[in-house]
Amino acid sequence: MLGVAVLIIVISVMSGFDQEWRNRILGFNAHLKITGTSKLLDDYPAVIEKIKMNPEVKGVAPFVRGQVLLGTQPQEGNPKYMAPMLLGIDPDLQATVSVLPTSIKAGKFDLDGNNLVIGRDFAESMDLVVGDRVLLYSPGTIEKMVRTIEEAQKKTRPIEEATLPPEYTISGIFDVGYGDYNATIVASSLPNSQELYNLGDGVVHGLQIMLNDPFQAEKVRLELVGRLGPGFNLITWAEESPHIFNALAVEKNMMFYLLFFIMIVAGFGIVNCQITFVVQKTREIGILKALGADNLQVLLIFLSQSLVVGVLGVGLGLASGLLALHYRNDFLRLMNKLFGFELLPAQIYQIYELPVSIEAWDIFLICSTAFFICLMAGVFPAWKASRLQPVEALRHE
Repeated sequence: MLGVAVLIIVISVMSGFDQEWRNRILGFNAHLKITGTSKLLDDYPAVIEKIKMNPEVKGVAPFVRGQVLLGTQPQEGNPKYMAPMLLGIDPDLQATVSVLPTSIKAGKFDLDGNNLVIGRDFAESMDLVVGDRVLLYSPGTIEKMVRTIEEAQKKTRPIEEATLPPEYTISGIFDVGYGDYNATIVASSLPNSQELYNLGDGVVHGLQIMLNDPFQAEKVRLELVGRLGPGFNLITWAEESPHIFNALAVEKNMMFYLLFFIMIVAGFGIVNCQITFVVQKTREIGILKALGADNLQVLLIFLSQSLVVGVLGVGLGLASGLLALHYRNDFLRLMNKLFGFELLPAQIYQIYELPVSIEAWDIFLICSTAFFICLMAGVFPAWKASRLQPVEALRHE
């Protein structure tokens, strides 16, 4: 029972992590990304039209992505500075490739003018709310500042003209369900981002592509390579984040193999109990044999005990495991309340609640192997009991 319950809980949680991370990463990130070989993409509207010709493509949107320095402007106290990743997007097209427009938890998804939307964790760490104003220092802005200072120093005169960073207003706070994105991403309109990075109107860093089926990404990539020709780099979601999903698959398999030994140990316990039971029932076996019971009948009598143990153990283990999975987050909250520490830190696992995915094949594999072990554990004691001779069994009675 314990072996089945523990295996069901662990394997379901590992499957839940895999599915949850996959859904949240693919919900925010595109299934395919296209960039130019020079890291810039010229005349992107023409490229979008070619990509949309593929029937597997669900949506395409341009993006500008780069690191900036963001500074707060508090009414009291010192300003805070952090270097998030700026994502420049087209608000109208972004809804076709990402859940960002529908993940606003405070304010609204408004990128008109100098508006900015930021992640929930980033807002908490910087003490920002909707309506606050911040300064954005792009690499180009900082370069201009440094150049102005150097020119003033060469001419040994005071700085007459200062380069000021653009001021933005927080219009919305999003939560895409993935802590890493909530803590590191801020989004602005595509024209503002192009201006911050000194790009022209028709130049972006790349294109995001959403597919009808993310598992067709490699197939679509090969088709687009032939259609677009040279000068483009195409990256699938599996190539962009391989370490996460590969690590989860390895951990899930290792957990299964390690915890499977719990049931092996339980199987040896059943063997010991059955052997003891055969010794205790030696006289009854002799009487049955003397009355005409054959070897197969005696074997089935003792094997049926292992059958009952297997059915009860697997059934109770399945029920216990599913019950524990149902109340998993309540248990985590209770432990946090009683002991004051997080068993599932969001900054490590990038999620806020323990995910679970109960796969029918995993449940069948665990329950069937556990039942098989219980049944096989009773074969040797039952065989020994069936081979017992009546005379030997009754000799000392």
